[in-house]
Amino acid sequence: MGGPRSAAFAFSCALGSCALGLAAGPLRAESPPPPKPAPSADEGELSAKRLQLRGVEDTISASEEQKRKIESEIATLQGERERLSQTLLDATARLRATEESAQEVEKRLDELTVGEDAILQSLQARRALVGEVLLVLQRMGRRPPPALLAQPEDILEAIRASMAMGAVLPQMRAEMAALQIDLEKLSRLRDDIRDQQANLLREKESLNVQRANLAPMIEARQKALKEAETARAAQSERARALAAQASGIKDLIARMEAESEAARRAAQAARDADARREADDAALSREQRAAALSAPFHDPARLAPAVAFADLKGRLPLPASGQILRRFGAPDGYGGTEKGMSLAAREKGVVIAPADGWIAFSGPYRSYGQLLIINAGGGYYVVLAGMARINVSVGQFVLAGEPVASMGDGSAQTAATIAIGAKQPILYVEFRKDGNSIDPGPWWARSDMRKVGG
Repeated sequence: MGGPRSAAFAFSCALGSCALGLAAGPLRAESPPPPKPAPSADEGELSAKRLQLRGVEDTISASEEQKRKIESEIATLQGERERLSQTLLDATARLRATEESAQEVEKRLDELTVGEDAILQSLQARRALVGEVLLVLQRMGRRPPPALLAQPEDILEAIRASMAMGAVLPQMRAEMAALQIDLEKLSRLRDDIRDQQANLLREKESLNVQRANLAPMIEARQKALKEAETARAAQSERARALAAQASGIKDLIARMEAESEAARRAAQAARDADARREADDAALSREQRAAALSAPFHDPARLAPAVAFADLKGRLPLPASGQILRRFGAPDGYGGTEKGMSLAAREKGVVIAPADGWIAFSGPYRSYGQLLIINAGGGYYVVLAGMARINVSVGQFVLAGEPVASMGDGSAQTAATIAIGAKQPILYVEFRKDGNSIDPGPWWARSDMRKVGG
């Protein structure tokens, strides 16, 4: 019996060993791998640098994308500004042309009215003579001269009547011819007056429409250019405070550029533009310089004057439509001479910038009414006063021909209206060079001066 038992035991042990051996294999395979050695300090710093580099590269990429986006927005804004400026200039030019047309119609109406008054006075002066002629004709109709064949004994009376008729008829005929001519002329004049009144009504309606169209353009320009409302209000308050302290235009300009940040930036921009233009002019040939001078206001996207103010003599447009009432150097009625010129402007007429430049002052000033000072560069300033409303802000760059203000209805009394005794709005214009008043006459375009009789 010992043999089989031993064999069974051996067999079971063999099976157990196999089982243990099979179980041990998987247990050794599932055990965790031995820990890796900790990275050195150099390797950790390198990894951090790589992460930092990746972050910088991502930031650079985002910045480049943002830069491209901003550049695209700037290009779009520049294009919109150019289109808006050109539209504004065109609309203002049309409005100015309509104002001038209305002024011509009013002038023609005045001439026709004077002619009508002259004819009526002539007819009134001859009323007695015409009455006598008509009375004679009436009497002749009632008592005609006798017929010689019917009453030969009245030959003496007939001869006397014939002699009287011979003396009176030529004079009567001449008076009747002159009367007929005057009456026909009066009829034509009254027809012309009615036509001109209808034209004037149409011109005024067109003016109202164009002013209504221009107003939102000006508002859009100001919205696109002005700073935050709080900053603008603070700047306006600062300008008013400076105006109250300033003793004159020269002092006002100096104070604004010394104490107003916006005016100081405008003055610096003018100096920088002068320096750049001088450098550019030095590099231009004579032909290129002549070409630049021939079209100084051609580019509506310009952000600085293309030509020096001193080179613009005979090129500048008058800032408003109207007649020149007083000129530079004329007696001012107080023992001195005029430092500027005064224009009889239209009621609610548009006022344009006569030259490119930066706004150095904008707001009410003493008895001047609304005052606007434009820094035209090269030490030149353009002063406009007497307006009812100003549409631009200190520090803003404006183009020649761009609307900057509008006149009132003449009810507000300014220094210019009081000095002249005018009942219509008066625009005062003064040019200054290095603090002194100069004659603006040589700068105005000859075409504009012909319109105002200058």
